[in-house]
Amino acid sequence: MSKLKVSDMLARAFAAEGVDHLFTLMGDANMYWSTAMAELPGMKVIHARHEHCAVAMADGYARATGKVGVASTTCGPGFTQIMTALTIAARGNVPIVVFAGDSPLAASWYIQQLDMAPLALACGAHYVGVKHIDRLLDNVREAFQVAALEQRPVVLAVPMDMQKQAWPHLTDYTPSSELVPVAQRPLPDPAIVDRVIDMIAEAEKPILIAGRGAILSGAAAALEALAAQAGALTATSLLGKGLFDGNPYALDIAGAFASDFARERFAEADLVIGAGAALGHYTTEGGYLYPAARTIQIDTNPRGLWQGLRTADLHVRADARAAAEAIVARMKQRGVSRTGFRTNEMAKLVAGDSPDSKEFPVQPNTVDPRKTVVELDQVVPKDWEVVVGAGHYFSMVMTHMKGRPAERYHVVNDFGAIGSALPAAIGIAAARGDGKVLLVEGDGSLMMHVQELETIRRQGIKMLMAVMNDGGYGAEVHKFRANGITAKEAVHGRGDLAAAATGFGLRGASVTQPGRYAPLFAEHQGANIGTLWDVHIDDLIPSRAYRRVHYGEA
Repeated sequence: MSKLKVSDMLARAFAAEGVDHLFTLMGDANMYWSTAMAELPGMKVIHARHEHCAVAMADGYARATGKVGVASTTCGPGFTQIMTALTIAARGNVPIVVFAGDSPLAASWYIQQLDMAPLALACGAHYVGVKHIDRLLDNVREAFQVAALEQRPVVLAVPMDMQKQAWPHLTDYTPSSELVPVAQRPLPDPAIVDRVIDMIAEAEKPILIAGRGAILSGAAAALEALAAQAGALTATSLLGKGLFDGNPYALDIAGAFASDFARERFAEADLVIGAGAALGHYTTEGGYLYPAARTIQIDTNPRGLWQGLRTADLHVRADARAAAEAIVARMKQRGVSRTGFRTNEMAKLVAGDSPDSKEFPVQPNTVDPRKTVVELDQVVPKDWEVVVGAGHYFSMVMTHMKGRPAERYHVVNDFGAIGSALPAAIGIAAARGDGKVLLVEGDGSLMMHVQELETIRRQGIKMLMAVMNDGGYGAEVHKFRANGITAKEAVHGRGDLAAAATGFGLRGASVTQPGRYAPLFAEHQGANIGTLWDVHIDDLIPSRAYRRVHYGEA
């Protein structure tokens, strides 16, 4: 029998699972385990100021590394704080394990007692409740296996009194990686491949849409070869942004954020091929983006019905890269090659496309949000991670940034919730460790968890934050205005976010005119702490997507 406590053995098991970062907020039910984790060699513990943020940090860490992120909360009120973060991770297929300390098994009454399982399950997480010390390591293994294999959050609930007990068994631990099936690349059915080629052979104006699954598959080159063989234009879902940057026939983002030119091409399309893309409501504009096209979906888990829509006429159950390679090889065998959209004239038109070319007068001491994103994009190097939250501004960020690797974009909008991009960026910055992280966030979102600026300073995390400050909740402001309703209840004033950052011990600067980013970036690079830019954007300039959807602009 060892001299370890259960909390010590749990920490060893987590380390054996490859955990090197823990994001936590300590309370009675997780404090001993968190301390045991901190004492392990090579373990980095980030102490958040809010439980939601601890989980969101682990979410960002997992998105950036592909590893299982780990967060921890205490029981009761500590756990109830993380419902939104859990749901975001579940909707985003993000593998995280939340070590949730549970109320003591032997107590007749405990003020923070709560049945956590129904809450975790309602958020889409898997729940593992530890009931006996003999099953403890099996429970840990299950949590990590489910998180990695099913790509979803898992809540591991461990009673606080059990954690204090002496560990009664040997200290051997077999990590879940030894039990998880080896990752495989599913190949398409040859008969289905021929049906795909039959549809391509009949198409005059095909478009290929790639999503995050294509990024994870490493399918960019294979899909570009398929598009070239089929004569197709290329586009991406929001989460596939950047995959085809540099291709002369790339339309950028499909759906709600598509340019006017891209929307016209989709309206002409007679075949759309989705690869590693769910083809959901936003990507297809509720099914209205390509009304005349037949549709093929390539996915490891294709769904005939998704978000209330019929996804495709033909489904190919396969890995995106494997399917693209198989289709191209078979097309060459059959002598099928199409010109489709791929003409010199089309390449010129694509090169001249703009996400939004309408000019607006700019109010004094503010900047055009679209042009400020372009300037920001030119100053921040292309090898940086770019983290973007949700809100009115984010469509302008995603449509005006160019030339960055797809895997460098991190859009935290899986649940339509604001307020999570800041902690997610902290998790990504902790994972990367070199300060090359840019957060683009809204002012309302930032203020939801502004306390984490102190975490950045205290933990010595270097990162850059550009806050698009329109003095209110921009999405609501523009929706009110579009409907002829006063927006005063959604306006809270711009404040001085740069001063707030300085108050937390970071660097802060206000941006109220163009041309400021280059010198400010040089100053940031010369410092060893985080920097926040308070960017005063003109609140009277709606995004192209909002003008079309809410203002009715053709």
